[in-house]
Amino acid sequence: MEFEGLGNRSYLSGGMRSALVVDPPRDIEQVIAAAARRGVHIALVAETHLHNDYVTGGLELARVTGARYLVPARASVAFARTPVADGDTFTVDEHLELRAIATPGHTPHHTSYVLEEDGRAVAAFTGGSLLIGTVGRPDLVEPRLTEQLARAQHASAHRLAGELDDEVPVLPTHGFGSFCSSAQAEGDTSTIGRERRANNALTRNVDTFVAELLASLDDVPAYYAHMGPTNAGGPAPVDLTPPAPADGEEIAARLAAGEWVVDLRSRVAFARGHVAGAFNFEGEGKLATYLAWLIPWGKPVTLLAETSEQVADAQRELARVGIDRPASAATGDPAGWIRPGEVLTSFPRARFADLRAVRERGEQVVVLDVRRHAERAGGFVADSVHIPVHELPGRVGQVPDGVVWVHCAGGMRAAIAASLLDAAGRDVVAVDDGFDAAITAGLTLTNRNDTD
Repeated sequence: MEFEGLGNRSYLSGGMRSALVVDPPRDIEQVIAAAARRGVHIALVAETHLHNDYVTGGLELARVTGARYLVPARASVAFARTPVADGDTFTVDEHLELRAIATPGHTPHHTSYVLEEDGRAVAAFTGGSLLIGTVGRPDLVEPRLTEQLARAQHASAHRLAGELDDEVPVLPTHGFGSFCSSAQAEGDTSTIGRERRANNALTRNVDTFVAELLASLDDVPAYYAHMGPTNAGGPAPVDLTPPAPADGEEIAARLAAGEWVVDLRSRVAFARGHVAGAFNFEGEGKLATYLAWLIPWGKPVTLLAETSEQVADAQRELARVGIDRPASAATGDPAGWIRPGEVLTSFPRARFADLRAVRERGEQVVVLDVRRHAERAGGFVADSVHIPVHELPGRVGQVPDGVVWVHCAGGMRAAIAASLLDAAGRDVVAVDDGFDAAITAGLTLTNRNDTD
């Protein structure tokens, strides 16, 4: 099961009668439905580690199904579970056993699981350890442990490669967009043999690997600080009942109270006309990652969308990262989201070619780059200002005066940033374009690191 918004995978695997689930999402009913379609009973629920990027559904799934809940013994948790140590084995179904392999690195307690049929390994669930072409990042636990955990990642990868045959499938949880990965997956599937040939953890010596890994680490989403404690304490069951409907009066009141009103529509539709003060996080984008990253934790949120299905999808995705129970929601025509006599507001969209034309006319505009630091290090538009989108809510006042042309690498984050600036009363143009187009448009780029 793949969860594209968060960039993770969960797994249901087993025999004819019984199965196990590895690293389940919080919304467990889809896992239960998948087991029902296969006609299997969920006998084991296994966590590879306490997750930093989403709220697990493991505790609730085990409670509902009666499965044994396997959690690494070294993980400090506040609930009853079956503690798992290196070498422990568990029966999944006839001829199928699950064997635990301690693979510290992503966390100190990280554990991988090998599914064995009559003693032969048929799958390796590697969580945040050995990923496709990379490994899980080692800097999410404690800064003083980062280098130690990076070295542990190298050793864990070599242990997996040393114990498993080339044809064994590698089935990681991270690496498909999650910021828990030190890089993104190189392909959709892999095996131990492929990783042995291509993964830096298996082709570099430990010192080179650690130096390269530490140099590649990117920004950490702020909401990660809440995920580990939530998972250690035992997450509450998810509540996906529809939020209360909101009209124009209530939306205005919530905005006046400083709450967040989030418009889930496409960035094209939002720019064309939206409620003044609303923020644009596209429901089809990385909604949970970026909304959870930017919003002050615990701030009430109201969702606006074209349909109730879009609200429900967003509510489900946000619940996976602990943003529960939207304060309210509204659907339909945006004209119904404002009070009588009010009007929707808008701002223009443009391409990098338009930005070049504006500069050639001598117009003085502010170019705001909202990409992450690692992205900007590869090159940026000359004379641009740099504020990563996840820092922008606290730094809007640092954006220079003038019309702000805001860009990212593809358009989604620029739309978020444009909505934040628009809500703050700034004149803004959202550059909806791939960054490569800045080159083809003839804009002057700078390739040195900056300090702004």
